[in-house]
Amino acid sequence: MAIEQMHNAVLLLGLLGFAVVSDLRSHRIPNLLILLGLGLGLAGQVYSTGLSGLGDGILGMLVGFAIFLPMYALGGMAAGDVKLMAMTGAFLSAHDATWAALYSLIAGGCCGVLLVLVRGQLPLTLSRYLLMLRAHAYVAPVAGEVAGKPFPFSIAILLGTLASSLWFTLTA
Repeated sequence: MAIEQMHNAVLLLGLLGFAVVSDLRSHRIPNLLILLGLGLGLAGQVYSTGLSGLGDGILGMLVGFAIFLPMYALGGMAAGDVKLMAMTGAFLSAHDATWAALYSLIAGGCCGVLLVLVRGQLPLTLSRYLLMLRAHAYVAPVAGEVAGKPFPFSIAILLGTLASSLWFTLTA
Protein backbone atom coordinates (compact mmCIF):
# COMPACT_ATOMS: atom_id res chain seq x y z
CA MET A 1 0.00 0.00 0.00
CA ALA A 2 1.42 3.38 -1.02
CA ILE A 3 2.08 5.94 1.70
CA GLU A 4 -0.63 8.27 0.29
CA GLN A 5 -3.19 5.47 0.48
CA MET A 6 -2.13 4.73 4.06
CA HIS A 7 -2.59 8.39 5.00
CA ASN A 8 -6.03 8.41 3.37
CA ALA A 9 -7.03 5.23 5.24
CA VAL A 10 -5.90 6.60 8.60
CA LEU A 11 -7.66 9.90 7.92
CA LEU A 12 -10.89 8.11 6.94
CA LEU A 13 -10.81 5.93 10.04
CA GLY A 14 -10.19 8.99 12.21
CA LEU A 15 -13.16 10.81 10.69
CA LEU A 16 -15.35 7.74 11.13
CA GLY A 17 -14.17 7.53 14.74
CA PHE A 18 -15.26 11.13 15.37
CA ALA A 19 -18.61 10.35 13.73
CA VAL A 20 -19.11 7.34 16.01
CA VAL A 21 -18.34 9.38 19.14
CA SER A 22 -20.74 12.12 18.03
CA ASP A 23 -23.43 9.59 17.13
CA LEU A 24 -23.10 7.84 20.49
CA ARG A 25 -23.24 11.12 22.42
CA SER A 26 -25.95 13.03 20.59
CA HIS A 27 -27.39 10.68 17.94
CA ARG A 28 -26.22 13.19 15.33
CA ILE A 29 -23.38 13.32 12.83
CA PRO A 30 -22.32 16.94 12.26
CA ASN A 31 -22.62 18.22 8.68
CA LEU A 32 -19.30 20.03 9.18
CA LEU A 33 -17.61 16.67 9.74
CA ILE A 34 -19.23 15.29 6.57
CA LEU A 35 -18.18 18.32 4.50
CA LEU A 36 -14.64 18.21 5.89
CA GLY A 37 -14.45 14.49 5.12
CA LEU A 38 -15.78 14.96 1.58
CA GLY A 39 -13.19 17.64 0.90
CA LEU A 40 -10.34 15.65 2.41
CA GLY A 41 -11.40 12.45 0.65
CA LEU A 42 -11.57 14.07 -2.77
CA ALA A 43 -8.33 15.99 -2.18
CA GLY A 44 -6.62 12.77 -1.09
CA GLN A 45 -7.85 11.02 -4.22
CA VAL A 46 -6.42 13.80 -6.41
CA TYR A 47 -3.13 13.79 -4.49
CA SER A 48 -2.79 9.99 -4.74
CA THR A 49 -3.73 9.40 -8.36
CA GLY A 50 -3.97 12.78 -10.05
CA LEU A 51 -7.01 14.29 -11.68
CA SER A 52 -8.50 10.87 -12.44
CA GLY A 53 -8.67 10.39 -8.66
CA LEU A 54 -11.27 13.14 -8.49
CA GLY A 55 -13.54 11.08 -10.73
CA ASP A 56 -12.88 7.99 -8.62
CA GLY A 57 -13.74 9.88 -5.43
CA ILE A 58 -16.93 11.34 -6.87
CA LEU A 59 -18.02 7.93 -8.15
CA GLY A 60 -17.26 6.34 -4.77
CA MET A 61 -19.22 9.09 -3.05
CA LEU A 62 -22.22 8.57 -5.34
CA VAL A 63 -22.11 4.80 -4.90
CA GLY A 64 -22.08 5.07 -1.10
CA PHE A 65 -24.93 7.56 -1.22
CA ALA A 66 -26.98 5.51 -3.70
CA ILE A 67 -26.69 2.25 -1.76
CA PHE A 68 -27.82 3.83 1.52
CA LEU A 69 -30.49 6.19 0.13
CA PRO A 70 -33.23 3.53 -0.16
CA MET A 71 -32.76 2.65 3.53
CA TYR A 72 -33.32 6.29 4.43
CA ALA A 73 -36.36 6.49 2.14
CA LEU A 74 -37.88 3.44 3.87
CA GLY A 75 -37.23 4.94 7.32
CA GLY A 76 -34.55 2.43 8.27
CA MET A 77 -31.79 4.95 8.90
CA ALA A 78 -31.22 8.65 9.39
CA ALA A 79 -29.92 11.11 6.81
CA GLY A 80 -26.62 11.50 8.66
CA ASP A 81 -25.86 7.83 8.08
CA VAL A 82 -26.42 8.23 4.33
CA LYS A 83 -24.18 11.29 4.23
CA LEU A 84 -21.52 9.49 6.27
CA MET A 85 -21.48 6.61 3.78
CA ALA A 86 -21.17 9.12 0.91
CA MET A 87 -18.23 10.72 2.73
CA THR A 88 -16.66 7.29 3.17
CA GLY A 89 -17.09 6.60 -0.55
CA ALA A 90 -15.19 9.79 -1.40
CA PHE A 91 -12.05 8.14 -0.01
CA LEU A 92 -12.59 4.94 -2.03
CA SER A 93 -13.03 3.77 -5.59
CA ALA A 94 -16.56 2.92 -6.74
CA HIS A 95 -15.73 -0.79 -6.38
CA ASP A 96 -14.38 -0.41 -2.85
CA ALA A 97 -17.23 1.92 -1.86
CA THR A 98 -19.74 -0.70 -3.01
CA TRP A 99 -18.16 -3.34 -0.80
CA ALA A 100 -17.74 -0.97 2.14
CA ALA A 101 -21.45 -0.07 1.93
CA LEU A 102 -22.55 -3.70 1.66
CA TYR A 103 -20.30 -4.77 4.55
CA SER A 104 -21.70 -1.83 6.55
CA LEU A 105 -25.27 -2.97 5.93
CA ILE A 106 -24.34 -6.49 7.05
CA ALA A 107 -22.59 -5.09 10.14
CA GLY A 108 -25.67 -2.96 10.86
CA GLY A 109 -27.93 -6.01 10.67
CA CYS A 110 -25.64 -7.95 12.99
CA CYS A 111 -25.44 -5.04 15.45
CA GLY A 112 -29.24 -4.67 15.34
CA VAL A 113 -29.79 -8.34 16.14
CA LEU A 114 -27.24 -8.15 18.96
CA LEU A 115 -28.95 -5.07 20.42
CA VAL A 116 -32.34 -6.76 20.35
CA LEU A 117 -30.88 -9.82 22.09
CA VAL A 118 -28.90 -7.82 24.69
CA ARG A 119 -31.93 -5.65 25.50
CA GLY A 120 -34.10 -8.76 25.86
CA GLN A 121 -36.51 -7.51 23.22
CA LEU A 122 -36.55 -10.52 20.92
CA PRO A 123 -40.14 -11.56 21.77
CA LEU A 124 -41.38 -7.98 21.37
CA THR A 125 -39.56 -7.54 18.05
CA LEU A 126 -40.77 -10.88 16.66
CA SER A 127 -44.36 -10.18 17.69
CA ARG A 128 -44.22 -6.78 15.99
CA TYR A 129 -43.06 -8.29 12.70
CA LEU A 130 -45.54 -11.16 12.98
CA LEU A 131 -48.32 -8.63 13.46
CA MET A 132 -47.14 -6.74 10.37
CA LEU A 133 -47.13 -9.95 8.33
CA ARG A 134 -50.65 -10.83 9.47
CA ALA A 135 -51.89 -7.37 8.59
CA HIS A 136 -50.05 -7.47 5.24
CA ALA A 137 -48.74 -4.06 6.10
CA TYR A 138 -45.44 -2.40 6.56
CA VAL A 139 -45.09 -0.03 9.45
CA ALA A 140 -41.91 1.96 8.91
CA PRO A 141 -39.67 2.15 11.95
CA VAL A 142 -38.54 5.51 13.20
CA ALA A 143 -35.29 6.36 11.40
CA GLY A 144 -32.24 5.09 13.22
CA GLU A 145 -34.04 2.93 15.78
CA VAL A 146 -33.75 -0.74 16.62
CA ALA A 147 -36.56 -2.17 18.76
CA GLY A 148 -37.74 1.35 19.55
CA LYS A 149 -34.35 2.60 20.76
CA PRO A 150 -31.80 4.82 18.98
CA PHE A 151 -29.20 2.91 16.99
CA PRO A 152 -25.93 4.67 16.07
CA PHE A 153 -25.44 3.24 12.56
CA SER A 154 -22.09 5.03 12.28
CA ILE A 155 -20.64 2.08 14.22
CA ALA A 156 -21.78 -0.26 11.45
CA ILE A 157 -20.26 2.02 8.81
CA LEU A 158 -16.94 2.00 10.66
CA LEU A 159 -17.02 -1.78 11.10
CA GLY A 160 -18.09 -2.39 7.48
CA THR A 161 -15.38 -0.11 6.12
CA LEU A 162 -12.76 -1.81 8.30
CA ALA A 163 -13.94 -5.28 7.26
CA SER A 164 -13.94 -4.46 3.55
CA SER A 165 -10.51 -2.82 3.77
CA LEU A 166 -9.12 -5.78 5.66
CA TRP A 167 -10.62 -8.19 3.13
CA PHE A 168 -9.08 -6.36 0.17
CA THR A 169 -5.72 -6.11 1.95
CA LEU A 170 -5.66 -9.84 2.68
CA THR A 171 -6.73 -10.86 -0.82
CA ALA A 172 -4.46 -8.44 -2.69
